[in-house]
Amino acid sequence: MARIKTFLGKTEEEFAKLTNEEALPFLPSRARRAMKRVGQFGNSNFKKLIANVRKIKAADPKKIIRTHVRDAVIMPEWIGLTFAVHSGKEFKNVQITMEKIGRRLGDFVHTTGRVQHSGPGVGATRGSKFIPLK
Repeated sequence: MARIKTFLGKTEEEFAKLTNEEALPFLPSRARRAMKRVGQFGNSNFKKLIANVRKIKAADPKKIIRTHVRDAVIMPEWIGLTFAVHSGKEFKNVQITMEKIGRRLGDFVHTTGRVQHSGPGVGATRGSKFIPLK
């Protein structure tokens, strides 16, 4: 028997059908406050992104949506969409799933990379230059 995947007591199809107002009780408090502020004093870039997402979803849901708005709260109506979020250097793809609802787009795209230091070389201190090879 196949197990039905649920999140916060709802299936993926039920989440996708929710409007933004109906989805507010399922979001964490920080995301709820952010969504309430969008209507009144909100970030105009966030409002433009929401309008753009609705337009693209109606036309072509497979299209990747490029955005610089890293602080956008992921809404249930975005399930199944793919966003290309700017990391400061390049765009990274983020596939929206149920578990990502209520988080921010920027949470899934890191702005800093991992630094891997090599051995000593030019410019190293005098003592560390002379490391025996064997």
